[in-house]
Amino acid sequence: MSNVEQFPFVNADTTLGEAGFRPYMPINLASQKCSITTSALLDTGATVNVLPYPIGIELGYVWEHQTTTLNLTGNLAQYEARVVVIQAIVGQFESAQLVFAWTQAVQVPLILGQVNFFMEFDVCFYRSQLYFAVSPKKKNIK
Repeated sequence: MSNVEQFPFVNADTTLGEAGFRPYMPINLASQKCSITTSALLDTGATVNVLPYPIGIELGYVWEHQTTTLNLTGNLAQYEARVVVIQAIVGQFESAQLVFAWTQAVQVPLILGQVNFFMEFDVCFYRSQLYFAVSPKKKNIK
């Protein structure tokens, strides 16, 4: 099992030419009820991971059963959000527990942000070459 996986930038808006490329990556999310593979936007400017409402429903979560709330900011400030913890698999790495702000917004991508994706994985962006590399954080051995 390699400790680095490379992913290409994805052309999210072809009308913008090269400016339309974004760092989207496949990710497998698993709840107690099911698992799905979807695409996630890596966003170093996002404070938290964001789970769109439809993906949470697909994973079997029930909005009313999630009792821990949080307030989002920016474009998502108008939407309620609840905390969910999800097992995630990136590439061939071992699963990692990611904390998401499950929002009622439907027109938002799955976002991987500082808390806690970038705390669990190291990412190196090679934007001029249209790829990025991801590796799990190194575990401290004592």
